[in-house]
Amino acid sequence: MRFVSGTSWAVACVFAIAALLSACSKENSYVPPPPPKVEVALPLKETVTPYLYATGNTTAVNSTPLVARVSGFIQEIDYKDGAAVKAGTRLFLIEPEPYELALEQAEAGQASSAASAKQSATEMKRQQDLLAQKVVSASSFDQASAAAAVDVAKQQQSAVDVKQAQLNLSYTEVKAPFDGIVTARQVSIGQLVGGADPTTLATIVQLDPIYVNFNVSEQDVLRVRADLAKRGLAMPDLTKTKVDVEVGLQTETGFPHKGTLDYAAPEVNASTGTLAVRAVFENAARMLLPGYFVRVRVPLLKEPDMLLVPDRAIGSDQSGRYVLVAGKDDVVEQRTVEIGQLVGNLRVIMSGIKEDDRVVISGLLTAVPGQKIEPQTKTLETAAADGAAQ
Repeated sequence: MRFVSGTSWAVACVFAIAALLSACSKENSYVPPPPPKVEVALPLKETVTPYLYATGNTTAVNSTPLVARVSGFIQEIDYKDGAAVKAGTRLFLIEPEPYELALEQAEAGQASSAASAKQSATEMKRQQDLLAQKVVSASSFDQASAAAAVDVAKQQQSAVDVKQAQLNLSYTEVKAPFDGIVTARQVSIGQLVGGADPTTLATIVQLDPIYVNFNVSEQDVLRVRADLAKRGLAMPDLTKTKVDVEVGLQTETGFPHKGTLDYAAPEVNASTGTLAVRAVFENAARMLLPGYFVRVRVPLLKEPDMLLVPDRAIGSDQSGRYVLVAGKDDVVEQRTVEIGQLVGNLRVIMSGIKEDDRVVISGLLTAVPGQKIEPQTKTLETAAADGAAQ
């Protein structure tokens, strides 16, 4: 058996290790990774309707307390609490008998004064004839004439008394002044009402149509003025021209309720910097109730050729909002942009990009400004017709 000397063994090990290290160095040489694959898309060009957004609250067009205008005992209550009633419907009856008697008394007085006026007129005519014949003195005729004038005045007064008695009798029937919902009654049958102080019997509220009040900022007022100028209108024309207003409740998607502008205050409130505005809405289904808090949207004049990108593609830093685009040689560039309203899931870009810019729409974490990417071109879908948010 042949043995290898210690020196030869050591030399052999050195050569083996050197060969192994040489092989490892070739395998571990650095190979740069390929550019990341990133989705890009051209901005979508569409005609967009700009909107003015606000918050408001609903109020009734009419809301009136029903007050007893004459004193007496409640004899009848002719409705159910919360019922819908038509204008002219009797709701309460105050004991009418005392007022019927007062009317009869006034009518009797009117008949008596009419008889007296007729008699005094006849006497004055007789005295006039006798004076012409120089049978009586002028003073006799003057007395007859004065008596006739007094009786005429009494006749006029009696006619007024009859009208007042008729009016008081009519007040015993408390009727709905307009179509609406009557609240729960505040009195009971047999209760004395209309004493020294007015007694509120109930309240009637009109729900159709209904108002929505909201405030517009001074900046938005200027936007509206510019929009009206494009239409050839001025601020005073707001209530003369049909200006659409849309509202939505907090639990609703979008702005399903459609109305029109009804009123705009003549001046901006200096303390708040806002303009008070009101819209009116048909409300036959009573979806809107007074006191609701609502979202308000006013469509302005449509803007053609607006550029839109996915809202998720917009980033922000200390300099403001920005998007990333694939520039020359597919190198990522950061562009500062001015954004507009949200239309569906797309955001209007007012300035900062052009229609041929390839905007990075996904893979934002791997797209680093100044580094190259492998663009994956996508096509943006048409924006939703109803922009739900600003």
